[in-house]
Amino acid sequence: MITPTPLLVFAGSTRAQSFNRQLATQAAALAKAAGAQVTHIELADFDVPLYNADLEAKGTPRDVVRLKEIFHAHPAWLVVSPEYNGSYTALMKNTIDWVSSPIKGDPVWSSGTKPFAGKVVGLLSASPGALGGLRSLSHLAPLLMNLQCWVAPKQFALSKAGEAFGADGQLVAESSRASVQGVVDQVLNAAQRLNG
Repeated sequence: MITPTPLLVFAGSTRAQSFNRQLATQAAALAKAAGAQVTHIELADFDVPLYNADLEAKGTPRDVVRLKEIFHAHPAWLVVSPEYNGSYTALMKNTIDWVSSPIKGDPVWSSGTKPFAGKVVGLLSASPGALGGLRSLSHLAPLLMNLQCWVAPKQFALSKAGEAFGADGQLVAESSRASVQGVVDQVLNAAQRLNG
């Protein structure tokens, strides 16, 4: 019997009507149906200030440590990235900067790459535009690879996101659901192989 893969899902947005948060919800549901042990977090639930080394010197915020623990505990991730000005959001970058910052003298978190190294990461995005936020993924992938993540080759950018979800929050087009499922499946399969 195969042990369910712990999978972390989050979006780089806190906006109430965010298309990317909606896409993250759909991806989490598909992953759960595929047998993953899903943890879907909202970054708005974590009190993480703008990264500042002087602030960090006074003590790493408790919610940053919580995020380090959550990231580290999940060998597979689905990251859903909005696109602002052709790249990922400040929220996404700030979260990664804090989680990857080592805590000096801490026996557990003295390595900045510990929460990231070896994680299998699937990238998704959604945008009202024709490219679906694809440019944000092209910037986010090298950042995660620099932190020693294994980024799944299969990605999905949902274009015309304003028309993509029904009143029930579900993806309208079967082709969109199939594309998300393709990313989910590749991430889970790779995580099982790398961590099996």
